[in-house]
Amino acid sequence: MEMTEHPYHRIIEVFGTLVIIAPVALLVLLGASSLLGRPLSERVIGRSVQAAVIVGLLSAFTVLGLMLAGGPPYRVPIEVGDWVVIPHYHFKVEFIFDRLSVPFVILSFLLCGTVGAFGTRYLHREPGFSRFFFLYALFLLGVVVATLANTIETLFFGWELVGLSSALLVAYYHERLSPVRNGLRVWCVYRISDAALLVASVFLHHLTGEGEFDILLGSDPWPLGQAHLSSHQALIVGLLILVAAMGKSALVPFSGWLPRAMEGPTPSSAVFYGALSVHLGAFLLLRVSPILDLSVWLRVAVVMAGLVTALFAAFAGRVQTDIKCALSFASLTQVGIIVAEIGLGFRYVALLHILGHGCLRTLQFVRAPTLLHDYKTMENALGTRLPQAQVPHSWAALMPENAREWFYRLALERGYLDGWLVDYVVAPFLGVFRWCDMAERKWIELLGGTTPEQAAARSPDRAAVLLEEVSL
Repeated sequence: MEMTEHPYHRIIEVFGTLVIIAPVALLVLLGASSLLGRPLSERVIGRSVQAAVIVGLLSAFTVLGLMLAGGPPYRVPIEVGDWVVIPHYHFKVEFIFDRLSVPFVILSFLLCGTVGAFGTRYLHREPGFSRFFFLYALFLLGVVVATLANTIETLFFGWELVGLSSALLVAYYHERLSPVRNGLRVWCVYRISDAALLVASVFLHHLTGEGEFDILLGSDPWPLGQAHLSSHQALIVGLLILVAAMGKSALVPFSGWLPRAMEGPTPSSAVFYGALSVHLGAFLLLRVSPILDLSVWLRVAVVMAGLVTALFAAFAGRVQTDIKCALSFASLTQVGIIVAEIGLGFRYVALLHILGHGCLRTLQFVRAPTLLHDYKTMENALGTRLPQAQVPHSWAALMPENAREWFYRLALERGYLDGWLVDYVVAPFLGVFRWCDMAERKWIELLGGTTPEQAAARSPDRAAVLLEEVSL
């Protein structure tokens, strides 16, 4: 089916370019000031963030209005050009404004603007104020690029920026040991997710020779495209993409990193792990939904991953005593339902669910720091304590005492998913790296003529130290 050009194509290109340039300009401004040793004041940083978000948000709304006013086709690509052209491979940077990307990029600017305004007050006089907003700008650029990407390489670039900024913000309070360890945990899971997406992109290039979604998923507007793959090829590629989405959206068995990410500042918890980053895996599944349509088993796997995650998050969230952890598991429950909706074929329902849930969860995270203060104010006004909610009779009351204790501990330990991940996924890789480190030191000994004791004193076993840190 040949696609006609949108009546306002040129105007949409101009405003669409502004959507991308706004976070780039913010990142360059904050990064250059730090590199030059001239850090900006809190007021200038706040105004810069506000200006970038307003320009991007208004441009995105203008694109949406022009697309609706011009009528179909609701799809406008913006090409930046071929960056690499070699035999049997080319790397093109291209962005797409369609029914999926425009609502998500509007949500991204809206929530990042809200959290940015909150963060300028929450982090007032914090020593790492400028560092936080540099990582904030890096995340904003990553989520905009990943959302608007029309090639799998461009999406991978934005995907990496989101993962890097998220992990660094988990370890934002780097003077404490716990945030650094949890940031390392998050980074380990993201590496698995990134590797799966990278292998999927290489596999798609091997099968089709192309990386553009127009060719891979069909040129019809989302979600009407048709992928040009066989059912077996779609199953292999789809499973790799599903693993990537599971890691980024904290689906089972990668759910252990989400409550650990709450070590970061509340503004980052709100916009990253409560609203945008945790939904990015679901967005990826929506983008490649034509591939899901080619394999029944792939759709079953997506539905099962979503339902198992939703049940696990509801189970573990009931015993959390920290409000941010409780909200993170509540968010994960909804993400699991969204993924199940995608597997069942309810694409528009899943998109609306993401938009509504992202707004609600961001508001709850932003309100979390003042919740106890509000309760105290209400109790002082009433002159008594607030009434406690009565727990209704449930099936747990019918269970033996030892069984209830076992399930309580299982939920409190989050299903022991962290231990499973370290013992059966991270530890084998670190074992290989440890052997490589040992072989490297022996090779240096052979070439340099040093004794084993001298080499060991100069080069400690870095892999063993890393494994010990991850295990803790």
